[in-house]
Amino acid sequence: MGRLNGLVAYVTGGGRGIGRAIALEMARDGAAIAVSSRTKAELDGVVREVEALGREGFAVQADAMVREQVLGAVEAVQQRFGKVDILVNNVGGVTTKAGFMDHDPFAHDDEVFVENLTLNLVTHYWSTRAVLPGMRERNFGRIISIGSGYAKNSGGTLSYTAAKHGVIGLTRALAASVAPFGITANCLCPAWTNTQLIGLDRLAARLGTDIEGAKAHLGADSLLKRILEPEELGPMAALLAAPESAGITGQVISVDGGYKV
Repeated sequence: MGRLNGLVAYVTGGGRGIGRAIALEMARDGAAIAVSSRTKAELDGVVREVEALGREGFAVQADAMVREQVLGAVEAVQQRFGKVDILVNNVGGVTTKAGFMDHDPFAHDDEVFVENLTLNLVTHYWSTRAVLPGMRERNFGRIISIGSGYAKNSGGTLSYTAAKHGVIGLTRALAASVAPFGITANCLCPAWTNTQLIGLDRLAARLGTDIEGAKAHLGADSLLKRILEPEELGPMAALLAAPESAGITGQVISVDGGYKV
């Protein structure tokens, strides 16, 4: 018996990277899994992996930047499974129009700033708000939002860093509000992780090195002197989702190899 047996986990941005890794880890622990993102082929691949583990999987194609699609995705998951017990707010990234200059603090594109706040913070609120009523009715829920090394440090773009700091604030305020209803809220912070988001090929080209050289460059920021693999986030996420973790709430937990310690 897995510790998540009988529970339904919904992972946004679940088609690849950290989202996929968390979804599969929770499936191994017994949960039924729903994943959403914009890319149907990636979602279908994750569902096949979930089903190969003997768990039920469900994919919802949705654009996280469109509120109606975010709410529609939650509704589709609830219709399929009857509930959402675990929400993993994983969707995020950095958007741009014309490149680096969009994020220059002296010439920042205002629309890009708002878009990045929306992608990395507001979308978390939309999904959370949609699942909370059902969690309160059942007196059980787990909200896990994915932060960043930049959620506690400087170094990222203005909008991304501000949004990730906001995820911590959202988590703590939420935890205080929902604690009487058996719902926990925590923020799980990775740092440099081997996903498409960090663009290792682009970094390698800029540094005049290869992929391994780019990894070493990023790994220098951590005690372990390496970047993490997405699968290393899964066990902590599954722990936070488990019923026996009811005493863990309002916490900011890093799985980052000792980033900037």
